[in-house]
Amino acid sequence: MKILGVDPGLKTTGYGLIRLQGNKIQLMEAGIITPKTKEVFQNRIATIYRGLEEIIEQHRPDVIVLEKLYTHYRHATTACILGHVRGVICLLSSLKNVQLVEYSVKRIRVALTGKGSVSKIQTQSMVAHLLGIKAEKLTADASDALALALGYAQIVGRKI
Repeated sequence: MKILGVDPGLKTTGYGLIRLQGNKIQLMEAGIITPKTKEVFQNRIATIYRGLEEIIEQHRPDVIVLEKLYTHYRHATTACILGHVRGVICLLSSLKNVQLVEYSVKRIRVALTGKGSVSKIQTQSMVAHLLGIKAEKLTADASDALALALGYAQIVGRKI
């Protein structure tokens, strides 16, 4: 099973792709998509679309795991912008016929560490540990995306 985790963001969208074979986890690819900040909005969205489309076409994941939208009421504009990025991901999942699931950050952290209140750094350490890599090799966005993929595997009953 191939699982693609996506941490959406207009400035930086993180992605992490893992393959599960039995109880073995293989890191296939992880990274970030960073549209140029001076580009117009629609071109930034298109950059994210094309970047994820390339990953999906190349690796053919079985499922895409997307972080549920959560934002504080004080940051309504951020939620709207993030909604556009999430819309691109939802559209891609439909057009490429890939199952899409969504989980909250807290649910993913519980699946990985047993506690929903752990920090991003603690989550990144667990991701690195599970994949057998150094935490410093991962950007925060790629780590968050890999956490989504690994958390999904744990939630659906694949012991990692």
